[in-house]
Amino acid sequence: MLKEFKEFAMRGNVIDLAVGVVIGGAFGSIVKSLVDDVIMPPIGLLVGKVDFANLFITLKEGATPGPYASVAAAKAAGAVTLNAGLFINAVVSFTIVAFAVFMLVKALNKLKREQAEPAAEAPTTKECRYCLSAVPLKATRCPCCTSQLD
Repeated sequence: MLKEFKEFAMRGNVIDLAVGVVIGGAFGSIVKSLVDDVIMPPIGLLVGKVDFANLFITLKEGATPGPYASVAAAKAAGAVTLNAGLFINAVVSFTIVAFAVFMLVKALNKLKREQAEPAAEAPTTKECRYCLSAVPLKATRCPCCTSQLD
């Protein structure tokens, strides 16, 4: 059983999947940083100096009454919050990752199509303009109608 598991784990597909998961996790953290640190601050500034990470609605006050300066302060006080800003950040992150995956799949599909399509072969015959029969390219007369060919 151990030998079978080793054979399974060492297959190319399993190793490729493991590499994909690790790279995907790293890519996810890069996209999260891009959204949280690069994209959302200018958007928040344009919308009216809103920090999307701390955009929330208090549904129920905690032990310490609000208003709360941040989601972390509300959570520390035991308040129940609806974290709209974190959701917006997650949607933007998902959109970026989905677009990147779409572009990758599109490129891979294009490569597969190019490999699958056989190269067009050079023609070996031409058509007689008088009887429309197939004639070898180097022929000077049509074998069917004996017409002189160019």
